[in-house]
Amino acid sequence: MAHVELSLSEAFVPAAGTSTEQESDNFGQWSATVSRAEEPCLLIDAETKVVAVSASGCELLCLGAPEDLVGFPLLDGGLRLLDFTANPRELTEAEIDKIPPMLALTSGRLARGLLRIQAASEDDHDATVDAISTPVLSDGRVAGSLTFFSEV
Repeated sequence: MAHVELSLSEAFVPAAGTSTEQESDNFGQWSATVSRAEEPCLLIDAETKVVAVSASGCELLCLGAPEDLVGFPLLDGGLRLLDFTANPRELTEAEIDKIPPMLALTSGRLARGLLRIQAASEDDHDATVDAISTPVLSDGRVAGSLTFFSEV
């Protein structure tokens, strides 16, 4: 099973009215990192469009190839989320707003939760994944969210 560790440290806060080159390019650096990652991970922008996704992330989430998802809204790319009831149904829009990648966008804080992913075919079983999301800042504002997944 994959193991994800996050550490929190004192955030560097530039003086009011200034921006650093590192902060401005933060989103671009994460995009490149996620694209090459071995771990299942996903980066979406503030409009929930997929910016980058690892190949293992596509496999775990029952999605197509990474290049087919980039630039499209996360939920339009084939991701089907189910509730945890005995007779699973797709999540409502209100429930989707509470999944970790979306919650990290709206709250600007770390978010974690379980997701039930509908299998790609009827022969496969639905997947349950643990998702840990963090907002990604650019120019001092939330520009997207970075999520790491681990199958449960």
